Parts: sequence; C-alpha cells; structure tokens
Amino acid sequence: MRRVEIGQRSETAHRANLSAILRELHLRGPRSRSELVRITGLTRSAIRGLIGEFAAAGLASEDRAAALGTPGRPSALVHLNPERALALALEIAVDSLAVALVGLGGEVLALARIDRQRGHTSVEQVVDDLVELAAIVDSRPTARAALVGVGVSIVGVVRRSDGLVSMAPNLGWRDAPLVERLATALDLPVPIAVANDADLGALAELRRGAARGAEDVLFIAGEVGVGGGLIVGGRPLTGTAGYAGEVGHMPINPDGVRCGCGSIGCWETEIGEGALLVRAGYPPDGGRAAVEAVLREAEAGSPVARGALDAVGHWLGVGLAGLVNIFNPGLVVLGGRLSRLYPFVAPTIEAELDRLALPGPRRLVRVVPASLGVNASLLGAAELAFEPLLDDPAAWLHERQVVPVLATA
Repeated sequence: MRRVEIGQRSETAHRANLSAILRELHLRGPRSRSELVRITGLTRSAIRGLIGEFAAAGLASEDRAAALGTPGRPSALVHLNPERALALALEIAVDSLAVALVGLGGEVLALARIDRQRGHTSVEQVVDDLVELAAIVDSRPTARAALVGVGVSIVGVVRRSDGLVSMAPNLGWRDAPLVERLATALDLPVPIAVANDADLGALAELRRGAARGAEDVLFIAGEVGVGGGLIVGGRPLTGTAGYAGEVGHMPINPDGVRCGCGSIGCWETEIGEGALLVRAGYPPDGGRAAVEAVLREAEAGSPVARGALDAVGHWLGVGLAGLVNIFNPGLVVLGGRLSRLYPFVAPTIEAELDRLALPGPRRLVRVVPASLGVNASLLGAAELAFEPLLDDPAAWLHERQVVPVLATA
C-alpha cells in the first residue's frame, strides 16, 4: 500500500488516496475503517470522507462489523458493490473462446465458454463469435452503464499500445488489428486493452491465485503453445512494447524441430502439447482428450506415457533453470495444461533445477501449480480492464452522476 508523500498538492494526494483505498478493497476484500486507517496511515476523518465519496457514487457500502467482545464501538465494514463497476473480459485461446462479466472486487457475475475447432480462423470470425458470447453475459439491463473497460486475453504476441496482434502462430494471425475490429463490433464507450494470455495469467495468479503475496513471479502457461508472464517487484514486466515473456519461443534445442513461429528448437517444441502427444504415441493435434488419455495411462503405470512426461519434465526443468538464473524469481507458477502435468513432472523439474540452476537463486525458488485453472487468463483480462479505474478512481467518480447511498456513519 503506497502512502502519499508530504508536500504533494492536495488534489494529487486526494487522487492517490482514493486509488490506495479502492485497490485495497478490490484486491483484499472488505475492510473496516480502522483497518484502512492502519494500512494507509491516513486519519479517521480522512478515511471517512474518502469512503463517503465511494458510497455516494454507489461504488461501496458500509455495514456494522460484528462485535468481537472487546470494549468500544465496532468499526464499520467497507465493501464494494460489484455490479456498480464491471469489466468485460474476453479470451481467445487456440481451441476455445470465453467471455465473462466481472464485478469490482473480482466477483464473476456471468461467464460463457465455447470450444472451437483448432486451426486458422480469421480475426473477423473470432470477433463475431466473441460479440455473440458477450451478448449472453452482458444481458442484464444495467450492465452497459456500469462497464468501465474491456480486457482481452489472446494466445499471441501483442503490442500493448494499440492492441495489434503482431503474431499468433497457433491462430495463423500476423499484424492483426484486434482492438480496432473489436471496438467497431462491440460499440462500447469504454477502453479496450489487449495482452498476451500468459501475462494475464500471471496477473490473475498474483492477485487472486497461487502467487498472491509474492513479489517476483515467473508464470509459465502451457496449453497448445507455451508462454510466460513475469512479475518483478510486484509489477508486470512487459518490455518496451509489451512483447516480453515470449519464453515459449526461447531457443533451447539446436537439434530440435521447426516451431510454428518459423524458428528451430523453441522451448514450445519440447514442452508443448504436441511434443507430449507425439512422444506418447498420439497425433500432435489430438487435443485435450488425448492429453487426458496420456495422464490416465501414466497413472496406470504405462512406461510410454511415463517416458513422455519425463521428457517434458526434463526440458521444462532445463528451460526453467535458465530463466531462474536470469530473473531470480521467488516463485514459478505452472499454468494451463502444465498444472495438470505437475504431479507427474515435479521430481524431474526439481532435479534439473538442482543440476543446472545457480545455487543462490535455486535455493530461493519454489515451483507450484496454478490455482485458478482454465480461467486464469480470463480473470487476468478483467484485472487489466479494471486497472485504469484502480489507478485513478477520481476520474471515474467525476464522470458519474452522484447517486445518494445511505452509508452507516
């Protein structure tokens, strides 16, 4: 929680204090006024006034906290009203599309996901399908008025400044103006932000999942392809244009096979879904059903399935060792399909880290499976959409007509 430095202009301090309180409630849930005083270092009267602004706009409410048997008057408990500020989250994966309506505070109010055939699909067709899904989850009468932004997760390399999808090999896209097409099709008066699925999976796991409370995190997403999201000092590391984290296309095996990106021996070609399936005797495009079959066979003791998983674990550990040496994370989170593989490959990963990582960073890092499952990137997209509001709630409050809401003093 940041504190406002003495000497800042009052308006700057006011905006920063509103942001600090809203972010705390959004990420940590209901808090009493006393807790907010302790966390922010602000006075009780300042907290009362700031909470009053949120309450007047309908963004927050106060309830009496339950008496704990201690002397004194119970402090009012402040909680957000999820339906008064909404994010529309969209996800474009290789074999599915998903849309969710998420309320402030992270509550998922509606979610729709459809499977689709793998292969190259035009941007126009994907956008049309997303618009149809959005109509399903966005059907409540007040939803559009409460929308604060649209966040989009995609399995591709994204230029964050304008949402251009520079490359999405598993979709067959290059230089696709996704934001431009979505803005026209959705016709919503809110900003649209697009980011790579692994970056958003990392953000979601940091705020609401296995990496909660961590400062330096490496998130590896593995479904059909492989991507990475980096959190450094509690903040996403996205690079100059948003292209950072493309670890799936890190050259790792010069004697390997050609990758969909055009290079040879990318990490994705050794730990991606196709690599696992081929080693286990399945077609590389067998999909989730084939992956589940391999896992069942491994559980039953099949040497072929176990060997395939061991090979993936070996290359996963080799790649992680290099990344651990470079970034010195405290936590590595394996998401997507890799979280399902984790129980089978954990010993191999740990052995490769012991063998290849430098002793210092090796001692400090833990490898864990993700906890948010298939919806991690979708939830991350919602967090991306909420970020402008969390950064400057004063701007949002000034745009909204003040609606009186009874708040307990």
